[in-house]
Amino acid sequence: MSSGPEVNGGVDEPGWDVDPEDEIAPVVEMAGRQLRIWREGAGLRVPELALRLGYSEDQIRKVERGARIPRPEYLDGMDREVGAEGKISAMKEGLAEARYPKRVRELAKLEAKAVEVQSYGSHNFHGLLQTKEYASALIGTRRPGHAPDEVQRLVEARMARHSIFERLPAPALSFVQEEVTLRRPIGGRMVLRRQLEHLLELGRLRNVEIQVMPTDRDDHAGMAGAMQVLKFRDGTAVGRAEGVFNSRPVSEPKQLRIIELRCGIIQAQALSPRESLAFIEQVLGET
Repeated sequence: MSSGPEVNGGVDEPGWDVDPEDEIAPVVEMAGRQLRIWREGAGLRVPELALRLGYSEDQIRKVERGARIPRPEYLDGMDREVGAEGKISAMKEGLAEARYPKRVRELAKLEAKAVEVQSYGSHNFHGLLQTKEYASALIGTRRPGHAPDEVQRLVEARMARHSIFERLPAPALSFVQEEVTLRRPIGGRMVLRRQLEHLLELGRLRNVEIQVMPTDRDDHAGMAGAMQVLKFRDGTAVGRAEGVFNSRPVSEPKQLRIIELRCGIIQAQALSPRESLAFIEQVLGET
């Protein structure tokens, strides 16, 4: 039973509860214990804190036992109410990753270790290439649709993966995109224009190659769908391709060779990186 108005986060929204089996659960539990210590140290009871923050008592108890990830505004409000002078607000960065879906965290970890990424995208831009507006619009096309809070969570997770472009030494990143992905106005004309401009900026980075597969190609090794290969410093790799190996990630060398072969042929069939940038500029001018 709530003892105050539920202003900031009184409604249970998806994406904030923690799966006890998730590897991130101990991090959230530790944060919850720290928040309880701060509350008790300030002499505040749960009902009183709930009233001050505008959260339900149940949500505060969930946070303190590690069953729910505290929202950024919850941490800021808690910091203010107990006089933590920024120490609680500083927890936001450490807890941000906890909110991302497990599959996204796993992918981000692989990308963070990769020294080379090869990708072919057939329906939309690769997640590493997407602007925030494009990602939000794209995720919003899902049917049945996500709740707004879930869309925000997925977009934030996707944007966090973009840190790969800031890594040193820089990994080698190569992307082949179908021409249709450059022309489909996901989110509207202006969103597409900003996406194409962003694509040009990335394509000019020394460690990034972006190629376009023209629609009029009469021979195409990627008709089965999207694929990706991530290679690591120790010589191992992981790949995934739609239409083969049940579309699951594989790391066995014989299976990887098939995906790598397809990626190589697709790169040869597509426009060169220089031709592709010129093509993207042309499409931008037409958009």
